[in-house]
Amino acid sequence: MTDTEQNRTQNPEETVASSRRTTKRGGDPSGRGRTTIADGVVEKIAGMAARDVVGVYAMGSGISRTFGAVKERVPGTSKSVTRGVKAEVGEVQTALNLEIVVDYGVSIADVARAVRENVIAAVERMTGLEVVEVNIAVSDVKLPEEEEEEPEQPRIQ
Repeated sequence: MTDTEQNRTQNPEETVASSRRTTKRGGDPSGRGRTTIADGVVEKIAGMAARDVVGVYAMGSGISRTFGAVKERVPGTSKSVTRGVKAEVGEVQTALNLEIVVDYGVSIADVARAVRENVIAAVERMTGLEVVEVNIAVSDVKLPEEEEEEPEQPRIQ
């Protein structure tokens, strides 16, 4: 028996007093307040995670992408990472609805599975919320011959 083990067995009151000191001020700091996470935070995390999956061309429906492209041309605005993502956030759980456009030729089932896995992992890791469902709606397929959505270059005269 080491000296430390011997001291513990000979002085149990000291061990109890020591444990009381660590819990004297309320114990676990996570119990000393409340953290709330806005729907928009979860939507951003999910949007970024979904876009990271190979085979996802874009997020959102054709209309929302068109409005987003117009909005992005306004100086001072940036690309919306929440386009195509809707979250319902509770105290400990969240549910997500995603609308995606996939590249032609990829397996939609494989892309949807990968999106679910990536979104669930990112949201649970970053927020601590349990993701109860990720519903995915594939609204379009990007064909190879379709033009890219590029902003027009201003003409200088």
